[in-house]
Amino acid sequence: MKKILLVEDDQFLSSLLFNRLQKEGLEVVLVVSGDEALTKLKESRYDLILLDIILPGKSGFEAMEQIISSPQYGQTPIFIISNLGQEADIARGRELGAKEYFVKAQTPIDTLVEKIKGFLGV
Repeated sequence: MKKILLVEDDQFLSSLLFNRLQKEGLEVVLVVSGDEALTKLKESRYDLILLDIILPGKSGFEAMEQIISSPQYGQTPIFIISNLGQEADIARGRELGAKEYFVKAQTPIDTLVEKIKGFLGV
């Protein structure tokens, strides 16, 4: 079973994504901050990280910088899911190594789930 780390502090979206992805047969671990994400990555291996950018405490970009610099889990693919849709934000996410960058307001949940499933081959 493929395992996803969902880093999202919006309760409605995180609940919706969590339930949808589990329904698709994926194991999902939900955290609400960049610091929690880093802790979970030290405890277990994940096939994909779904990362919001605007988070309490450490931003998604800050967490991503720490993730990619880690020899332990730095190769874990990251999809950014954010309300930040400016070109500069998208460019920064790509420069940091995000495989995909989804703007929440422009990406239907079904599209997001299909992209995730396609990437993971499920």
